[in-house]
Amino acid sequence: MRRSIPAVALVAALALAGCSSADAPASSSSPAPSASADAGVTVSNCGFDATFETPPERVVTIKSSTTEALIALGLGDRIVGTAFQDGPLPDGLEVDEPLPVIDERMPGAESVLELEPDLIFSGWESAFAADAVGTRDELAELGVGTYVWPTACMSADAPTEVTFDSIAAEVEQLADVFDVDASGVVADQQEMLDGIAADDRDLSALWWSSGTETPYVGAGQGAPELILDTAGLTNIASDLEGGWAPYGWESVLAADPDVLVIVDSDWNTAEHKIEYLEADPTLSQLTAVQQHRYVIVPFAASEAGVRTAEAAQSVALQVSEIEL
Repeated sequence: MRRSIPAVALVAALALAGCSSADAPASSSSPAPSASADAGVTVSNCGFDATFETPPERVVTIKSSTTEALIALGLGDRIVGTAFQDGPLPDGLEVDEPLPVIDERMPGAESVLELEPDLIFSGWESAFAADAVGTRDELAELGVGTYVWPTACMSADAPTEVTFDSIAAEVEQLADVFDVDASGVVADQQEMLDGIAADDRDLSALWWSSGTETPYVGAGQGAPELILDTAGLTNIASDLEGGWAPYGWESVLAADPDVLVIVDSDWNTAEHKIEYLEADPTLSQLTAVQQHRYVIVPFAASEAGVRTAEAAQSVALQVSEIEL
């Protein structure tokens, strides 16, 4: 059970714990919960063993992937604060009242702890650092639980490939922590996947997330690769490790992809990216640019989570409307 400690005392305790403390050693992030009647649920999460004696009631979410996962599981009323949201909630994920926003970017420990959460749920492992919300060991000593969306773990033993099975397992592990049923969410996503008609024209694609001088693209092991493959597209950057990676425009020009999948965000809109491509004397010569073969994906749907199946469906539908 979480101890009730005033926020000021929590922040002071974090400072005394030592701002130079390192995060717990990272190892496997495979969903593998264990439970007992007395101990609740224990999960190994990004190399950190987290025990939840009772289901969390007051949750701070960092990144859209975490907020959306809780809402999809019917736990939106447990969210007491959000931070670093990547965009608005999609249709179909709704809450009765607007969610309180702590910070548009990464919050500090004080602003988070004053809400007295019993869980901080982050889509980035880097949130649990001394110069962010505090390390996981420090927070655990204060009775504040921590959890990272498993796909976002940065350890060498983290899953090297995102699959829909691994996403389903992550949703189920999260549901175990909160003692709720994930079967409806998993079934809905599977039904969506079953309805996708993958394109059969052997089209190649570039997933462009950000960057202009050096584009940051979807690589071969993350959600972008999974989405492209599910939609029937061949990722020209699939030989790059990780979920995302820098990629030279020279390589893009050499590959001349059939389709450009462009990530849309408030801070770097798809419209701005398209204007950049069409105004550049060299990039404007790409076949996809000349033929306006653009597919748009919201940033919040570009990271692995409960929206990945929806993103794959959207990409497949947009590709089906492209004429060669």
